[in-house]
Amino acid sequence: RIAVQPRRRARLADSLEQAMRFGRGLVSVHLPNGDQLKFSQHLHCPDCNITYRDPVPNTFSFNSPLGACDECQGFGRTIDIDLDLIIPDPRKTVEGNAVKPWSTPATSSERKRLLKFCASEGIPADVPFENLSDRHQHYIIDGHKRFEGIRGWFSWLETKTYRMHIRIFLAKYRSYVPCTSCQGTRLKPESLLTRIGHKNIAQIYATSVGENERFFRELAEEHAGDRAIDLILGEICSRHNYLVDVGLSYLTLDRQSRTLSGGEVQRVNLTTAIGSSLVNTLYILDEPSIGLHPRDSRRLVQILHNLKQNQNTIVVVEHDPEVIRESDRILDLGPGAGERGGEVVYFGEPAGILKSKKSLTGQYLSGKRVIPVPALRREPVQGHAIDIRGAAQNNLKHVDVTLPLELFVCVTGVSGSGKSTLIHDVLYNTLQKARGVSVGTPGTCKSIRGGHLVGEVVMVDQSPIGRTPRANPVTYVKAYDGIRKLFAATEAARERSFTASTFSFNAAGGRCETCQGSGFEKVEMQFLSDIFVTCPECDGARFRQEVLEVTYEDQTIADVLQLTVAEALTFFEDYPAITSALKPLEEVGLDYIRLGQPLNTLSGGESQRLKLASHMTLRDGKARLLIFDEPTTGLHFEDIRKLLGAFERLLDQGHSVVVIEHNLEVIKSADYIIDLGPEGGEAGGALVVCGTPEEVSACEASYTGQFLREYLYEDPKTVYRLAHPHLPAVVPESNNHRIAINGARHHNLKNIDVRIPRDQFVVVT
Repeated sequence: RIAVQPRRRARLADSLEQAMRFGRGLVSVHLPNGDQLKFSQHLHCPDCNITYRDPVPNTFSFNSPLGACDECQGFGRTIDIDLDLIIPDPRKTVEGNAVKPWSTPATSSERKRLLKFCASEGIPADVPFENLSDRHQHYIIDGHKRFEGIRGWFSWLETKTYRMHIRIFLAKYRSYVPCTSCQGTRLKPESLLTRIGHKNIAQIYATSVGENERFFRELAEEHAGDRAIDLILGEICSRHNYLVDVGLSYLTLDRQSRTLSGGEVQRVNLTTAIGSSLVNTLYILDEPSIGLHPRDSRRLVQILHNLKQNQNTIVVVEHDPEVIRESDRILDLGPGAGERGGEVVYFGEPAGILKSKKSLTGQYLSGKRVIPVPALRREPVQGHAIDIRGAAQNNLKHVDVTLPLELFVCVTGVSGSGKSTLIHDVLYNTLQKARGVSVGTPGTCKSIRGGHLVGEVVMVDQSPIGRTPRANPVTYVKAYDGIRKLFAATEAARERSFTASTFSFNAAGGRCETCQGSGFEKVEMQFLSDIFVTCPECDGARFRQEVLEVTYEDQTIADVLQLTVAEALTFFEDYPAITSALKPLEEVGLDYIRLGQPLNTLSGGESQRLKLASHMTLRDGKARLLIFDEPTTGLHFEDIRKLLGAFERLLDQGHSVVVIEHNLEVIKSADYIIDLGPEGGEAGGALVVCGTPEEVSACEASYTGQFLREYLYEDPKTVYRLAHPHLPAVVPESNNHRIAINGARHHNLKNIDVRIPRDQFVVVT
């Protein structure tokens, strides 16, 4: 007890200090009138008596126990029942099996109980589920009185998960949903209490790079002069600037890395390299322009030149003419693909490649070879289209779009303008869900009409086709059946009573049983990825020795699998059943791959073209909607010309082709263009213009149209103008000023020697 008097100030301070020490930082002062005052040295709220820890960096990390949400462990999602899977079609009635898990014979008793419950509560069972009142929907989903509802029934099933069939059943109706505790922020509630400029860290994470760049720049201007803050904000602002410069302003900071495209990952890594300010470093980039609009490609090139000016050597594998023409040196490999390539066709300054007669790249850059503008374009047919109304997923701003069918439609726009959201999430996922195929959550839109006009919707992407060495191109395009029958019909095969199945490496009888017909054996590594080694029994031939004694035209079945597609077309030219299946591979530019090449060794672009070839051989009468996402990735000018020819063949067969693309050679060849934008992220998501390439090029608001004009109307010889037509040749003073590669002969390289000058920007094409 102490009397509070002005002359006893020292006594009061001493008492408070002792109380603070004994109370471990907490003091409670009781006044004579009964009031109580609370003081704390910590982050403590006296009203609700909550104490928070002092913030440390890990408090704001979802990878640390200090910051991660206790419910979802920092993942932002939990596994729970998905009502979209349980009630996939809300237009159905309760008596019409709207509740899918209760529509099978095994759950007939649950269905009867549901109908009985609806009758007792006055819930109309003959009304579409979506038209039921919120109260009635709540009763069915969450239960009421003695009826446990859908959630209660699934909770009861959770107690039976020791049975395998119950676990399988539950997996059909569960999916990842946002965590109800952290609302998907992945952080504890106390981590969100700290704010900078009225924003907590979750709000900053959920904001695009472009908006954050402006936010932190304004913050830096507001606190200019504070050396500690200047140091931190300066680094934050510079990192955001780098991301903006490489065309990633539309990405949010909480975007999961697994959802980024290959080009986006490379550009993120590139900004890391720039931020580290390294010098005397060799940078190797594999098509960094993937996913970049021509407008953004120029900013990427400027960054590469900035890296070079810091005494770094830049080697870029690239087909984008914008990047090629800005390089200091061009290394052109070829002249063809596969066995017909692997040689240095040209290596020198950019102006010299225009005169090279051997270089296909030079012929396209000089305008001697061109991909012509179509003389005629297919016109849309009234009513023969898919109408998307009110698309509002992600950054789409209630877009209304009409996709004409049986046309070559190109969806364009700057990076982050909403192209993939519109076509993948809204169009593809919604149409597939209507067909009962679960591929992902459909994007938000008011309606999609006209889906019944196509028999099948196919996404032809660059995802791997096979993950083991067993699958190969000849089996994928169904050409191997004819080859096996041909070998089975030979005299040597008949003498041994061999059938067509004997020549299959996927069935017992003729295959090597040591490797099960794969030609490889898998060696499991404990801490590394599994590796595949050649089978010691068959030496990679896949078959038993007696099967390899059977030949056709002096070739064994193993020899045939080693033929390239081009060689096989000549070898089997008298057998239309085989050549008709292989011909599409040649038409899409895959004539260099071997028939037995494992599919898991194909690149993303090769996998995509192989899928395209398989659809070109189908003759089932179905009109398909084929969707391609940047099919020109990894393709040379000549390959693009072949790809466009393949699209024409699909269109002639009555299919519809929709392509998301930045390549202007493809865009100018389209029948119809849908251009989104005008910018990326929140500044995009609107329909800028749609129509023919000529109509789009006339739109001043369209960035795509601005770049498209020169491809439509200018002389091909001036389209690919070189940035440095008179660059002096580099003559290295010593070996220290160049990177020497001697006798390279991996895969199809033919013992080549290359000298790459240091501190230069070199494009390999």
